[in-house]
Amino acid sequence: MLTNADIQAALRDCFDPVLPCNIVDLGLVRSITLTHDPEAPGAGIPGVPPKYIVVIEIIPATQDEASQAQLSAQIQNRLAGLEQILHTEVILLDSPIWSPQHITPAGRRILGLEGNPNLIQISRNQ
Repeated sequence: MLTNADIQAALRDCFDPVLPCNIVDLGLVRSITLTHDPEAPGAGIPGVPPKYIVVIEIIPATQDEASQAQLSAQIQNRLAGLEQILHTEVILLDSPIWSPQHITPAGRRILGLEGNPNLIQISRNQ
């Protein structure tokens, strides 16, 4: 059976187009909804795993449409690799607005921001 934890683990392979960290540890993922699809091909056949429709709500770190499209495509492509997922819908939320306070402790380690929980601006190293 597919769980939200399985989806989160897969989403750790998806990186923000601007910030060098995965979307889970950046705090971009607001919700994950898994819905079993009883009409999916093979449903009800013993030994065939159930198929799910996944809806993921994301707070984009940037309002740039190209970055948002890249992020959405990256999520859909990554989850398409999971056999149990029939379809993925990515919803980009307008609010709340993402801020560095959403970054998890693991994300802060990845970005080298430990010890600065009040960070309000991130500079990218080019």
